[in-house]
Amino acid sequence: MSGQNEARARPGLPLHDPERALESMLIEQYLRNHGHTQESLSCMAGEEARRLLADASAYASGRMAEVETRARLMQEIHRRTKTVE
Repeated sequence: MSGQNEARARPGLPLHDPERALESMLIEQYLRNHGHTQESLSCMAGEEARRLLADASAYASGRMAEVETRARLMQEIHRRTKTVE
C-alpha cells in the first residue's frame, strides 16, 4: 500500500502527512536494500518478519531524526544570519 493510500485507510490521519510518507519510504528503502518488500514480509515466518520490520522501523526513525536535526541546524543558521545583518 502506498503512503498516501495508507493514510486514507487510517481514520484521523491527514491525507497528506509528509513525515508519515517519509517514514514509509525509508522503511521500503530498508526492505529493498535487504532484498524484501512489504508484500514479501507477509510470506515470511512471523518472528523473522517482525524482526525485519523492527529493524526497518529503527532505521527509518534514525534517518528521520537526522533530517529533523539538519532542519533545526539550518533554521538556527538562518536565524543567526538574519540577526547579524
